[in-house]
Amino acid sequence: MLRVGVVGTGMIGQDHIRRMTTVLAGVEVAAVTDVDAETAKRVAEGLPGAVVHGTGEELIADPGVDAVVVCSWGPTHEQYVLASIAAGKPVFCEKPLATTEGACRRIVEAEVAHGSRLVQVGYMRRYDEAYRALKAVVDSGRIGAPLMMHCAHRNASVPAHYEKEMAITDTAVHEIDMVRWMFGEEITATRVLVPRRSRNGGALQDPLILVLETASGAIVDVEISVNIRYGYDIRGEVVGEEGTAALGELTPVTLRASRQLVSPIPADWRERFRRAYDVELQEWVDSIAGGGRPVGPSAWDGYAAAVVSDASVAALRGGSRVEVTLMPRPDLYADAA
Repeated sequence: MLRVGVVGTGMIGQDHIRRMTTVLAGVEVAAVTDVDAETAKRVAEGLPGAVVHGTGEELIADPGVDAVVVCSWGPTHEQYVLASIAAGKPVFCEKPLATTEGACRRIVEAEVAHGSRLVQVGYMRRYDEAYRALKAVVDSGRIGAPLMMHCAHRNASVPAHYEKEMAITDTAVHEIDMVRWMFGEEITATRVLVPRRSRNGGALQDPLILVLETASGAIVDVEISVNIRYGYDIRGEVVGEEGTAALGELTPVTLRASRQLVSPIPADWRERFRRAYDVELQEWVDSIAGGGRPVGPSAWDGYAAAVVSDASVAALRGGSRVEVTLMPRPDLYADAA
């Protein structure tokens, strides 16, 4: 049984704890911690035998913890991932790996110095059944070489603290990672187009269109609409030389009644990607059981996504095309993306 310690018991932390205690196999939550000690204590009350630690570092050092799940506030990710590497413990880190390129680079360098993979980043789209089916079609060659991809990332609404650049750093970063994985190559340049502003966005510039260029010359456009009201809608279509492939409709039931055709739309990301999160964490647990190493999105993937995200923010600010420059990829990540 893999004994996991969870750093951060907020919304996503509690959801992963629920997942590990009621859905997954081969794992137990042995320890928790949170900057809000009362929240951590309350969560632990529902976890027989779980220890509440005062800090993330104390949890990571606990000999009763085999692996770590980091669900804390983004700016704290670097310190907990680095502490996990120093302790030689596998660590699953919710996105982002870290909030700056420099922090991600330090994590990559620490893991390379360790000599083997310990880090996995929570890019759950790679575990979604629809995205995996789409990638299988692209990889099969049935539509020829992929030339373009059209994406949409639509939220019904976003919290009051959501800021302009979060459309890229918090929202479109999922597409950034997905595109690298889908095409199996790095993103080399980015730009941002600014359409007419929606009245629903308040002070935000909403929507935005992100345009990504890949190493082979493929072009990917991503519509980012975060106050579109009607629901949470994720779309993707790859255009190849000899055909196209798109994500299918994800509703299990289509209703025809009262002269209407109704297909329910997910309310938010938790509803849309619930199963992907289950698969993601189960595959992580299975990969590290018995001293194995994680095989999912790596520290390099987290670093590359951060660099592209930073370049896209620069493109948004400056209104021009920005090239993406990555450091040389270490041999440890030869199979990344």
